[in-house]
Amino acid sequence: MVHKVLFWTGFGLAVNVWRLGIEMRPFFNRGSLWAYPLYGGIGASFGYWLMGVEERQQAVLGARRESLLEKRARRAEREAAEAA
Repeated sequence: MVHKVLFWTGFGLAVNVWRLGIEMRPFFNRGSLWAYPLYGGIGASFGYWLMGVEERQQAVLGARRESLLEKRARRAEREAAEAA
């Protein structure tokens, strides 16, 4: 799961480089070095939030799967009892 945070951190840094490229400004200007940790931090926080969203979705899907498997088992038992 850490790879998602690292990916989005890199994406945030890439966005900053892209922004500087569009503005045609130097990438490592002394006055704008503060933006790299800012963009990286924003990307990392988005990745961390996305990890939480995925965990909650997996929990909901797991509960639904268990519910469907139990329902299927009850149906199979009922059909077996009717056939006998």
